[in-house]
Amino acid sequence: MSRKPRTPKLTSRQRSILWLLALACVPGAYANTLFTQTVAFAAEDFNVSERGQGIGAAVIRWGVIIALPLAALADRVGRRRLIVWCAFGAPIVTGLGALAPSFALLVATQTIGRPLALVLTLLIAIVATEEMSRESRAWSISILGIAAGVGAGAAVLALPIADLAPSSWRIIYALSLLWLVIGFVVRHGLPETQRFTERHERHLESATHIERRRLAMQCLVATFGNLFIAASSVFQVRYLRDVRDYSAVMITIFSFVTGAPVALGLLIGGKLADTRGRRLLAAITFPLGAIVLSIAFRVSGPAMWIATFVGGMCLALAYPAMAVYRGELFPTLHRSFASSVIMTSSLLGGSVGLIGAGVFLGNETSYGNVMSWLAIGPVIAGLVIIATYPESAHLELEELNPQDVVALH
Repeated sequence: MSRKPRTPKLTSRQRSILWLLALACVPGAYANTLFTQTVAFAAEDFNVSERGQGIGAAVIRWGVIIALPLAALADRVGRRRLIVWCAFGAPIVTGLGALAPSFALLVATQTIGRPLALVLTLLIAIVATEEMSRESRAWSISILGIAAGVGAGAAVLALPIADLAPSSWRIIYALSLLWLVIGFVVRHGLPETQRFTERHERHLESATHIERRRLAMQCLVATFGNLFIAASSVFQVRYLRDVRDYSAVMITIFSFVTGAPVALGLLIGGKLADTRGRRLLAAITFPLGAIVLSIAFRVSGPAMWIATFVGGMCLALAYPAMAVYRGELFPTLHRSFASSVIMTSSLLGGSVGLIGAGVFLGNETSYGNVMSWLAIGPVIAGLVIIATYPESAHLELEELNPQDVVALH
């Protein structure tokens, strides 16, 4: 049960930090969404098959190996410094995709740029987890999710540009450079987290450790869950173009009509996760969302729009609870690295889903059948959550990680 009926008001420091983190979400989400939205158009320009698209998307996810040392570095030099680096690096490197002379080199630029965006997104969530109160951690993640939706939405909104000419998708990559202004704003205003500063100044890195069981369970959930999420997001545009004969403009309308209301789901999910708890909410809504979304690949017309909307709402309800777990269950000076290992598991699971989906779709298996089989992954993830995750709502990070308290003494 909730100890407090409402999310408490934020302090001036918390409001300032949350605002800056929300700004930083925009370039990160744009870079993360860019290839997913444009791959079908770039592949057509370069004459690349669905199988080639799946392999390319998987290779980009393998670039996560770049993220691991960067995340580990954030546990040593601080979250702020890495956030600033990535806020500049992600737009610059992803923007280089506009100059790619081949599909392979486009993939190469995104294999470097996307991990920078992922590290940016990961560290944003960690700062929110460390700076917000125990009654507002999940809610703050939902706010950041909405901000990320603005960045992703910008990539979707730019999609009609890809219809102007065979190579006009390059313009969408070049637009990444507009987000550099946010890097300057974040560099000027974002402080280091108090939890990190307090422990880093006392050199407590070796006094705490990652609990392996917690890490293993979250890695399992991330791996199985992203089998479906990655494939459904990457191949949705291709499905709408090739099977439903949607133009880029129609795909943009579809994405906004079915996706814009998801912001409400994020807010509700964040509030429920903070007041009623994370575990049951995530265990139910995550697999349910995947199942309903898989149905969207079987039906057409209004039913497809409704299934996409309902599935997206379920996933939005699950997102704050699942995202906040990644930082809550690990000690401060290992939180960034542990979160990056979970993120790596997620992307590796997504790679398997993408390659598998690309192979089966290339062999003329229907989108509906492929996505239905992949939706088994989130169902397994839901079972792991309900069986192994602790309830973390209403608890301070030090209550969830007692070794952090011992280390300070």
